[in-house]
Amino acid sequence: MNRVFALSLFCFFVSGNALQAQVIKPPFSTETTVATEGFDGKFCWVHARAGLMPGSDPTVVMTLQKLQLSGSDVFYALNEMRSSDNGASWTTPKKLASFARVPYEFDGNKGLEITVCDFSPKWHQKTGTLLGTGQTVVYENNRVRHVRPRATAYAVYAPKATAWTAWRTIEMPDEPKFKSAGAGSVQRLDLPNGDILLPIYFKEMGKAQYATTVMRCTFDGQTMRYREHGDELTIPVKRGLYEPSIAEHGGRYFLTMRNDDHGYVSVSDVGDPLRFSTPKKWTLDDGSELGNYNTQQHWVHHHQHGLWLVYARKGAGNDHVFRHRAPLFIAKVDPEALQIIRSTEQVLVPERGARLGNFGITNISDNETWVTAAEWMQGPGPNHSDPKPLVARGANNRIWVAKLKWFTPRSSR
Repeated sequence: MNRVFALSLFCFFVSGNALQAQVIKPPFSTETTVATEGFDGKFCWVHARAGLMPGSDPTVVMTLQKLQLSGSDVFYALNEMRSSDNGASWTTPKKLASFARVPYEFDGNKGLEITVCDFSPKWHQKTGTLLGTGQTVVYENNRVRHVRPRATAYAVYAPKATAWTAWRTIEMPDEPKFKSAGAGSVQRLDLPNGDILLPIYFKEMGKAQYATTVMRCTFDGQTMRYREHGDELTIPVKRGLYEPSIAEHGGRYFLTMRNDDHGYVSVSDVGDPLRFSTPKKWTLDDGSELGNYNTQQHWVHHHQHGLWLVYARKGAGNDHVFRHRAPLFIAKVDPEALQIIRSTEQVLVPERGARLGNFGITNISDNETWVTAAEWMQGPGPNHSDPKPLVARGANNRIWVAKLKWFTPRSSR
């Protein structure tokens, strides 16, 4: 299913006594496609995120995993889909056996299981490998164990091997606060020398509040190693700051972070990816609140067209969607004021009753960026596991691929 949107943005201003509309054209067109859809009413695909393996025969590998509707965050093994024609067609999901749940023992309990979730693949240019990062999750009687260790998990896809390695975890400093530390659903940044800026969130086991930091890691194509981490950012609001994503623009580094009540943003000084300003709530450029809460946001950066944010928010006729996690919007960021420019906001992935909050960003080329999102088929309470209200609004567990096709400025003569 392909639908090409010729989009224009509108802002309003007062001229005399008349309200007039000014057309603001975005620097991209949008082609919204569906990689796959359909579900059995008991399980659905979630966490659809893609990584590009460039070269003479470029291939996009999308990872995704099954969720059991009759539970909370009950995930099963990662699967993968592939496209070798720029997303025009996709293989059917293939289960990755190395990511299946395995027995696990913690605190004397031998009846546990562990696997990896919140996975995000991205090409690592220095080593020529597709590197995926996520976090571990522990189950007891098929429910997420409340008090559990958590680690940053990773796996490597080497094109010559044509398979993912078994997942491993990053060894962290032996401190209580890092016993529950993971890179779930984050957006990383790779430096030219091959070092990786990986934002994580962490807390002592049993504590309620997360803090966010950026780890600098080395990676040799096989093993990720912790080297240092930066400022530890949190706020005294519910679960603190978590699910961070990082981007670079103009020599500074930007973090966007989830909180139960509001999305937050922070920025570094020029050239320092480990020291960040005091986090502030995301607002629009008129000072009003953005309306994003209790869900992630991710960056889109273009070398000519600047920094953009993809997010969900309330106030869009979407009170029927769990935590207002659909539709997905995109808007340009004012990097000095750390605000969203209201007049640039537009819907990127449409709302069909299902939430879209766990999504990913993939840089395909200088001229194309993808946003991938799965229709998560659990609704608001009281019966989260009943998909019928979502289906009635048109949801069908689609895996959306929204392609931003950037306009190239004409050179002056």
